[in-house]
Amino acid sequence: MISTILALQRATHVTLGQLARDLADLALTPAELNVLANLADGADRTVTSLGQAVGSRPTTLTGVLDRLERRTLITRGAHPGDRRAVLISLTPAGQETAARVRATVDEIERRALAGLPPESVTAALAVLSALADE
Repeated sequence: MISTILALQRATHVTLGQLARDLADLALTPAELNVLANLADGADRTVTSLGQAVGSRPTTLTGVLDRLERRTLITRGAHPGDRRAVLISLTPAGQETAARVRATVDEIERRALAGLPPESVTAALAVLSALADE
């Protein structure tokens, strides 16, 4: 029997490779693509909530955010309700880039899951959620 964890690792490797090929002209790392895809809905996020969404500790996320800020894709500012929190926002260029990243992610997912019945996709998401909550 194949390990769920190893299958997940392989699927991640394959899909990140496809994403990198499809968006090679952006010259972004997988971590940067992940952040932008998670910000694509346009909602500002704190570093803590963004870290939870992308699966990284805020301290690990700092380098990624530094690079995205240098490329003027995001800004960091004070959270109006919490002086200790840092709020991440997309710039106009970041909004455009994030929308493209998210559209590419969605297209890769659509192609990969096209032949599966909806209940299989639902079950797979339940497994992934269980693993992420571990």
